[in-house]
Amino acid sequence: MTARWWTSDLHLGHANILLHTSRPYGNIDDMNADLIERWNDRVNPTDEVYVLGDVAMGPISEILELIELFNGTKYLIPGNHDRCWEGLRKKKKSQVDEWRCEYEAAGFIVMDSEEEVQLGGKQVIVSHFPYEGDSGEKERFLDYRPNDKGTWLIHGHVHEKWRQRERMINVGVDAWGGYPVADADLVALVKSGPQELPRLPWRR
Repeated sequence: MTARWWTSDLHLGHANILLHTSRPYGNIDDMNADLIERWNDRVNPTDEVYVLGDVAMGPISEILELIELFNGTKYLIPGNHDRCWEGLRKKKKSQVDEWRCEYEAAGFIVMDSEEEVQLGGKQVIVSHFPYEGDSGEKERFLDYRPNDKGTWLIHGHVHEKWRQRERMINVGVDAWGGYPVADADLVALVKSGPQELPRLPWRR
């Protein structure tokens, strides 16, 4: 039976992410390998995974070769660090299209930057960006944020700032101890209603 999972902000190949988050790795090779292991501990080859942006940084072509090691059918909602993100189109139109092909060749089904999906019988918005808040102190990319019309939002971008804030649920690896999040976990959070939840620690 196919299951659906959610994650975001893997930042594969990004050395500086180790300086800005509490990831328990000494180098990016260990981080990349462990993120693959944690993903495959949960996700079966027949499952679906929605990745809400910021897959990789650094030597992108080399890092994208790792995507085939991750189980499941992989859907990408691009984030600001993905070279196929529509926000780059004003400056790099042709390159955005070329990179979309690269991400698709690596194994992603690339989707729009904002989608609506069914989650436990409820319509929710999925986007890389939250309605408000950022990974740092400054609010960035305001023109690309979803409009808050009272709908629940599944997102990434804020790393370990929160796991849930009101109706915003962050599925980034830094909020969930490095693991993808199951549909059932998100459904349970939505049923519990708006609340404030901190990140989970990285542990086995």
